[in-house]
Amino acid sequence: MSRLILGAVLAGTLLVPTHSLAEEVVVYSARKEHLIKPLFDRYTAETGVSIKYITDKAGPLLQRLRAEGKRTPADLLITVDAGNLWHAAESGVLAEVDSPVLAANVPANLRDREGRWFGLSERARTIVYSTDRVQPADLDSYEDLADPKWKGRLCLRTSKKVYNQSLVATLIARHGEEKAEKIVRGWVANLAAAPFSNDTKAMQAVEAGQCDVTIVNTYYFGRLQKKQPDIKLALFWANQESSGTHINVSGAGVTRHAKHPDVARKLLEWLSSAAAQGEFAARNMEFPVNPKATPDETVSAWGEFKADELNVNEAGRLQSAAIRLMDRAGYR
Repeated sequence: MSRLILGAVLAGTLLVPTHSLAEEVVVYSARKEHLIKPLFDRYTAETGVSIKYITDKAGPLLQRLRAEGKRTPADLLITVDAGNLWHAAESGVLAEVDSPVLAANVPANLRDREGRWFGLSERARTIVYSTDRVQPADLDSYEDLADPKWKGRLCLRTSKKVYNQSLVATLIARHGEEKAEKIVRGWVANLAAAPFSNDTKAMQAVEAGQCDVTIVNTYYFGRLQKKQPDIKLALFWANQESSGTHINVSGAGVTRHAKHPDVARKLLEWLSSAAAQGEFAARNMEFPVNPKATPDETVSAWGEFKADELNVNEAGRLQSAAIRLMDRAGYR
């Protein structure tokens, strides 16, 4: 009898997985697979936690979370742009997380005030100019690009992209709608061509002489620079004498109906750590949000700059107003 009991106990023990192997987390990610999979693999190797994930664009992922509701398998949402993070939080699909680790790792202006999402990489949206036709002394700010001296010399990406909507939202936060609209109307008046579908095409237009300046996310410049090391374009850090260069983030939040909320929080904390931040940001030539992490060599070579310290929540809160403003101004 004792042997039977002992055998049953041992058999039961063998059926129970170890703690680390029992843990898993499901991630919905708008950050592309080649940017996140290496970090997930590294985390699994270090902790034994299994990470399942799907990737898609930000909009469809948010729609999916809304539709799934309590049935969602997702524990963590990773997405790009503070506007998208704000909308996810306001849609009720993210949970409030109280984490001293995240509070210490992520600056206050790069996270939600209620702890529903946290920035994981910082991206600057600034001016790129032709080194053949423009001197740095000619440049100043986003507002200055509305000056008639840039007439026929400015190229922009379409207003339909959330990155430009977020930039205009911060102009509204800084100046109010009336002045912000005047600035955007000035941009439209100075356009050398119809807005382009992406940042790379806008920079290529500058390179080709179609225009002299544009506004891009710095990692697009980094990608182009990597392909064409001798390209005659350069970054100019906008608004250094005023508000600072416009900053946005990619970030993440634990979902409201997460089946593994603690495991998701631990993964999020690790992604915000100095140990993971360097790689997370470097894979897309972005800046780490954690001040203790070191940027990639290419990114560091662009030089230091004053960043706008406005809370990136404003990009989401004022996004609808920004879209209406751009439409009124004729910025398509």
